[in-house]
Amino acid sequence: MIDVALCIATEHDPWLVVLAVFVCGAGAFSIVQLFERAIGTLGLQRLGWAFLSAVAGGATIWCTHFIAMLAYQAKAPVTLDPVLTIGSLIVAVVGSCIGFMVASGRQGGAWPVIGGTIFGLAISAMHFIGMAAYRVDGIVTWNAAYVVAAIGCAAIFGGGAFFALQSDRFGRLRMAAGVVLIVLAIALLHFVAMTAMHIAPVAMSSAPLDGEQVRALAIATALLGLVVIAAGVFAALIDQQTRNDAMAELRQMAMSDGLTGLPNRIAFHAGLVRQIDVAAANGQRVGLCAIDLDRFKEINDLHGHKAGDDVLMVVAERLRRAIRAEDVVARLGGDEFVALIRCDDRSQIVAFADRIDAALRTPIRFGEFDARLGASIGVAVYPDDALQEDVLSNNADLAMYRAKCEGIGAPCYYDGALDEAIRERRELANDLRKAIDENQLEVYYQVQASVADRAVTGYEALLRWTHPQRGMVLPSVFIPVAEENGLILSLGEWVLQRACADAVEWEHPSKVAVNVSALQLAHAELPQVFQRILADTGLPAERLEIELTESAIMANRERALQVLGQIKALGVGVALDDFGTGYSSLETLRAFPFDKIKLDRFFTSELAVSPQATAIVRAVLALGRSLAIPVLAEGIETREQLDVLVREGCDEVQGFLFGRPRPMPLGGIELDDGAPMSDAA
Repeated sequence: MIDVALCIATEHDPWLVVLAVFVCGAGAFSIVQLFERAIGTLGLQRLGWAFLSAVAGGATIWCTHFIAMLAYQAKAPVTLDPVLTIGSLIVAVVGSCIGFMVASGRQGGAWPVIGGTIFGLAISAMHFIGMAAYRVDGIVTWNAAYVVAAIGCAAIFGGGAFFALQSDRFGRLRMAAGVVLIVLAIALLHFVAMTAMHIAPVAMSSAPLDGEQVRALAIATALLGLVVIAAGVFAALIDQQTRNDAMAELRQMAMSDGLTGLPNRIAFHAGLVRQIDVAAANGQRVGLCAIDLDRFKEINDLHGHKAGDDVLMVVAERLRRAIRAEDVVARLGGDEFVALIRCDDRSQIVAFADRIDAALRTPIRFGEFDARLGASIGVAVYPDDALQEDVLSNNADLAMYRAKCEGIGAPCYYDGALDEAIRERRELANDLRKAIDENQLEVYYQVQASVADRAVTGYEALLRWTHPQRGMVLPSVFIPVAEENGLILSLGEWVLQRACADAVEWEHPSKVAVNVSALQLAHAELPQVFQRILADTGLPAERLEIELTESAIMANRERALQVLGQIKALGVGVALDDFGTGYSSLETLRAFPFDKIKLDRFFTSELAVSPQATAIVRAVLALGRSLAIPVLAEGIETREQLDVLVREGCDEVQGFLFGRPRPMPLGGIELDDGAPMSDAA
């Protein structure tokens, strides 16, 4: 190394040496920037970046060599062979390209080292071809040991450079390490190889290069090389900026709601965690408002989704104006929003929720219509109502749900005692959804019989649910839960499918009756559901009967009667259930030709002891006969009740006296008529 240092100090122009090292450093930086892109791409992109890296690498090697060679003071006239000089540049570019392709093509293992070694050999090949183009009037001799050392330096530091660029061991310093090692590979190769060369001057050449020409040529070479290197650096910087812009846009898209521009669920959750952390450190409170628009679905149904989107954007803008700069508002999806405030006093949270409520109750004008939305708002406060962000969000949702169910018309604050029942219903809803998906429900059947001859006329399908932990859950509990949580349509379709499939397997052609709720009846596609299930199961339509209450019809009378007409046109029977408890019984009977009237158990339970109940039953039976509609009496549990119905001429009966609901065997359920009351009930 002493000989190398002496060679540099005594046999080279120091300014040109500095210039060569500067060009080498700039080129190494360009190589690293471009090679980083090659590592992170595939296919043609990787090939393109590897080629650009090779161009920068070849220019760096060649310019460094050429300037450093011109810096060498040969003490004899020098000329250059143009063909070999150009050939050396081509060798540098092609060799570098091969090395970069190998180093970037496969991650890990020995490939980066192999590629870097090829790059080092390309440096060596370029140098010695360049020296072959170096024509000096003198006798040139070489020290073989220094030649081998020069090639070894290029190969070792080249392999080390690309190992560092693809290794996690160097961490954030890997790019700096790569630059330094590439500079060492190029510079040491050149100066060690120049130390290996000895020139004995002879006769003077007729056209030697003088000192000024050498410096001018070196500067021109440096400028040309720096232009090429700068082009590579700018290409890498432009690509990096493009990637940064794309990542920023993707991050914005990932963290923002596409319609309103508000933070989305992911961003809001992260913001909630930060606000709670700050509040915990400063002894503050965090108020979380869960917001659900009240009549948004009506706008979508009446005016279309475009109007719905316009309303959501107006709502988002109003929420932005209602909060402070440090507060947060986000859209979770659909018509669900949340707002967040961090403050010192609970009264600030109350004022915050009231501002939001007032902003959402102001009518929204779109087109020729005014939309009066309003919102159900639930508020939970950290640390009063919860200490964890997920529990706080859930408690705000519970309070919002209570506000919606009770129609409070003002922000509703979390109350553990009141909202525990809501939590219970939500858990039950989740379990019910799972029960539907996993086929955990059962259908029981209760027999319906003719009063005249005790013959079985049909069976009513009744849904039963045995919860894995809660045991038997009553229909009066889980049916309202299904209606509240949008499960009633899938639940009703499941029961209908199961009942029809079961009835096809019976050894007797009895009818099966299935209950239909108001929400099912409001569904315009219900007749198509009946038609599809009858076709899928093969059950004749005349063996199917639906039962529905007057309240289900009166929820939307015109649509209900239209849907019922379509179902009846399929051949399905329609029975009016719980007759006598509604508020428009006679008008309902006049408006639609029912196939059966089911007299509510409220009247039949007192037949044996109440003359008034008997009189009402007699009147209903007379009404049925006059309209030619059979009447079935529900809730028959005693022989005395049955005797009254026989005497009054009732058509059909149903109740515990004839059998409790139970799974249907293929042979049918036998009547329990005549069994003692203790056994039947």
